[in-house]
Amino acid sequence: MRTPNVVGLAVVSLTLAACGGSSGPEINPQDQVVTSRWNATLATPPELAGAMQLKGTGWMTPDPKDPNKTRAHVSITNAVPGGEHPWHVHIGRCGADKGIFGPADAYRPLKIGDEGKALSDAEIPAPAPTSGEYFINVHASQNNMRTIIACGNLASPVR
Repeated sequence: MRTPNVVGLAVVSLTLAACGGSSGPEINPQDQVVTSRWNATLATPPELAGAMQLKGTGWMTPDPKDPNKTRAHVSITNAVPGGEHPWHVHIGRCGADKGIFGPADAYRPLKIGDEGKALSDAEIPAPAPTSGEYFINVHASQNNMRTIIACGNLASPVR
């Protein structure tokens, strides 16, 4: 039967004590990581499967320079080149729309490039929400706002 190397354990203990007693940063259980960014993954609704299959991401967050404004972003892929698609952050969930968050003209349309990709940013003149349900949707066109070609529920920030 082997006995533990007491001298080796003592050396390791003394070394750790000399380095502040631990090998990493001290963790305070009272500290919390807080982020204020809402994130979404966008996809084409099932009823349009076979006609198109867009994918994308989006987010909204408080404007770091002005607490009375919200910044929003969306990017999509696999769209038809040359298209132009309005988009908005909405209150509610995909399929349960309760209206646009902020003024509709705060959102610049997505202009699809030659590779079928587009991105757009918005500066919304309203404070970023801290609770509730929100989503991002992408419309077929300015003339066909009723058809949603991509939607994604925004996950609330980690608190």
